[in-house]
Amino acid sequence: MLVDGDFGFGMRRLSIVDLAGSDQPIYSADGRHAIVFNGEIYNYRRLRDELVVLGHRFATDGDTEVVLAAWRQWGRDAWRRLDGMFGVAIWDRSSRRLTLARDAIGIKPLYYAVDGQTLAFGSELKAILALPAMTFDIDPDAVHGYFTFGHMRGAATIYRQVRMLEPGQTLELGPQGPSEHHRYWTARYTTDDARTDAEWADAFRETWLATIRDQMLTADVEVGAFLSGGVDSSAVVAAMARVSDRPVRTFTIGFDDPRYDESRHAEAVAHHLGCHHRTMRLTADDARTVLPAIQRAYDEPFADPSAVPTWYLSRLAAREVKVALSGDGGDELFFGYKRHLTERRLGRLPTVLRSMARHATRIPPLPWPGANRRLQRWQKTAAGLGLPDGVARFFAKTQITTPDLRRRIFAGTALAGRDGPAALSDMARSFCPDPAAISADTLDQFAMCDLQLNLPGAMLTKVDRVSMAHSLEVRVPMLSQSVVALALTMPGRVKLRGGVGKWPVREAISPWLPAGILDRRKQGFQMPLAEWFADDFGGYVEEMWNEGGLRSSGLLNRDAIDALFTEHRSGRRDHGRLLYALAIFALWYDRRAG
Repeated sequence: MLVDGDFGFGMRRLSIVDLAGSDQPIYSADGRHAIVFNGEIYNYRRLRDELVVLGHRFATDGDTEVVLAAWRQWGRDAWRRLDGMFGVAIWDRSSRRLTLARDAIGIKPLYYAVDGQTLAFGSELKAILALPAMTFDIDPDAVHGYFTFGHMRGAATIYRQVRMLEPGQTLELGPQGPSEHHRYWTARYTTDDARTDAEWADAFRETWLATIRDQMLTADVEVGAFLSGGVDSSAVVAAMARVSDRPVRTFTIGFDDPRYDESRHAEAVAHHLGCHHRTMRLTADDARTVLPAIQRAYDEPFADPSAVPTWYLSRLAAREVKVALSGDGGDELFFGYKRHLTERRLGRLPTVLRSMARHATRIPPLPWPGANRRLQRWQKTAAGLGLPDGVARFFAKTQITTPDLRRRIFAGTALAGRDGPAALSDMARSFCPDPAAISADTLDQFAMCDLQLNLPGAMLTKVDRVSMAHSLEVRVPMLSQSVVALALTMPGRVKLRGGVGKWPVREAISPWLPAGILDRRKQGFQMPLAEWFADDFGGYVEEMWNEGGLRSSGLLNRDAIDALFTEHRSGRRDHGRLLYALAIFALWYDRRAG
């Protein structure tokens, strides 16, 4: 820890590289600058060699000292040279100036809060919330955003006084004058039409093997992998098997319900590649047991139900390895979600037909629970069809609740009236005033929102918090500089080819995998929420609502929430996502009040 007058910072390190050295803070040779750094830089050895030629000398063998030297040499230009994931703080003891920086995609978090003359920052909210001199109030906008999308987007947190440094940004603050935000990287499509489809697949294969090799070698501990048997995780493990001189350690979560279980596919891939494989199966009791611990790991409400299997997956992997590679990011970069195919097909419909399809939202509930779930999914899609562009339709598609439902649960509260007819369009415009500036193609617009909003706000947040709660570092090779650069130049017609997403990834890795493994329908890391909430798990959450402080808080309409439980049990509506969000929010609210 460094204490320098009225400034101080420290670091609790998970040692992955240079195990015996690189304790933080690390200081420059002249003692002027100090750094704390959360993350990993995969090209640090190449940068170190370049910096040695420029006259820098190093006392450690890790990446932290290289990050500091790079910043001293290149200033703000240093950040774009770092291939990795990071949240960085550098203190200039001479000018008393602080620099904060976050990686380009938002893999690692970096929170900060300003209260009068006090600035606090950290890689977890709990580090800031522990400060007794600062005040933290619930942000009503964040509550509304949470029950709309299930997580915080952009710079928002659940507290008005705390912000998240956005991906690809720095924050600089000195003793005089205002703080300065600088953006050092922005995702942009720069499509290259010169290559054939086969050449794109070859380019991905070559880039992918080099990326996996870099991320496996940048560790002084054993590296394993999460394996679902889907395209992206199979791509990770297949490449690891090709560059490793030992069996890869792989880890999978399964369910008893075959509609949600991918474990047999993961086991088939692991067996084919000669992996050392582990599988754990989950039940509703496992979810109920761990829910309070999961909520604590996030420090604020976070309503992605797949955090539950990810928690257990991280725990399983942490028993054998300290680093695991994950396939996250492939869907966002290479148009792999079902919603991307939907946007491609529906976005091309004439405006008149799209407007007519919106009438599907008026169909009442059906007598069959399974049919109701399918009807709700179609109504969710149909509700966004009349919106003018891919950005607005992205906001509509990624809601966990409909505007109608939000009007019910916020009726009579301070949040009532926020879900009028133009609410979604207004949210979309606040993020992107000019969708055409992204691309003329509405699918490009849609997928860019996935990359810039959903990926850092939902997917990467989910994995980072629960993995770090088990002292497990999860790396995401799909989000390396080289893979991201390749994806942003690749034409959309190559990514989504013949109705198949991630075509170049599939084409590149198919020779390495069992026949047919890439042909099955995408499942995703889902839980059987509808079934669990209709059973004992739903009773557990209803008891939490009835007996906790949230019911009397005035944030939600009590009668509306009571009705949701009844509707869900009857099968008239599937409110599984909202009820999971309610459970997490109730746990967070009571813990905060306590």
